[in-house]
Amino acid sequence: MKTDSTSGARILSRKIRVSILLILVLFLTGIQAPQSLAEKKLLITPAMLSAIPQDQRIVVDTRSAWKFLLGHIPGAVNLDDWWEFTHKSEGVKGLLKDDKTFITEKFAPLGFSPEKPIIIYGEPDDPWRTDGRFFWMFEYYGFQNVSLLDGGFASWKQAGKKIERGLQNPTPKAKSALNSINLNPDVIAYKTMINNVFSSNNFRIIDNRTRKEFDGATPYGSPKGGHIPNAIHIHWPEFFQADGTLKTQSALNSLLRQNEIRPNQEIIVYCTGGVRSGMAYFVFRYLGYKVRNYDGSWWDWSRSPFPVEIGQKRSKTNQKTLTGDKKLPLRSGVEHSG
Repeated sequence: MKTDSTSGARILSRKIRVSILLILVLFLTGIQAPQSLAEKKLLITPAMLSAIPQDQRIVVDTRSAWKFLLGHIPGAVNLDDWWEFTHKSEGVKGLLKDDKTFITEKFAPLGFSPEKPIIIYGEPDDPWRTDGRFFWMFEYYGFQNVSLLDGGFASWKQAGKKIERGLQNPTPKAKSALNSINLNPDVIAYKTMINNVFSSNNFRIIDNRTRKEFDGATPYGSPKGGHIPNAIHIHWPEFFQADGTLKTQSALNSLLRQNEIRPNQEIIVYCTGGVRSGMAYFVFRYLGYKVRNYDGSWWDWSRSPFPVEIGQKRSKTNQKTLTGDKKLPLRSGVEHSG
């Protein structure tokens, strides 16, 4: 049988074309890699962040303004006051503003736009970890590519990365650039919703305050102490290592198994005003759970007619609405709590 002398050449030609195409794909993918990392990763390292061109990302520094002036990640903008994004309703403070006009007027001058990834950082020794609250806030505001810098500013310095000093110098965007964002109702919880599901096995309510608060202490002016019925107590620092970096995924999953939290359950996290629980929200997002943050948290629930549990005993609150009751005086400095 006569051999087809052209078949080998055709096969070789196809292999060459496939190889060239593969090399081209890898080359183009490599060019886009820094931005795709920011799009796909909720938790990023200093090396990953430094690989993203400055004009292709928004870095948010959540530390105090004076610390920002002394040194920050190049190109960062400073959002040092989570209270600026809240309002008060019926005696409950700390509720997140959800007015789209406010969102546009606040973020367009700082250079925010839907296509740019947002990377947030704070300080690992911050007792409230407000960077977690900002992470949740941006997801609620409809931004699709939001990440946290693992270990915060301390990890950036430890990695020997460049530090910039002085005032921020953002490149403003037109307000119309934010027209396409929409609030995401799937990441926020309300007391009426929680009251309907706290007995359901399909949900897990997680209290991220201290154990003393869970057991009834009221250090931040709540009308009464205790916790939401059936809530599980996990103090938010349990998710982190001593240096402020996130624990390994296996360690986190072990912690959740110990607390009988299952991947098929929807999670609702809360604290006093939705700040500490904002970091817990991030952790559950990182682990792939469906999770909501309750911004009203204990400031809200403790003023409602809904039931309260202290220890393992469930007690019904007075059915008379507590809204409008005189609030207890706040301790010094608690305006920075949550």
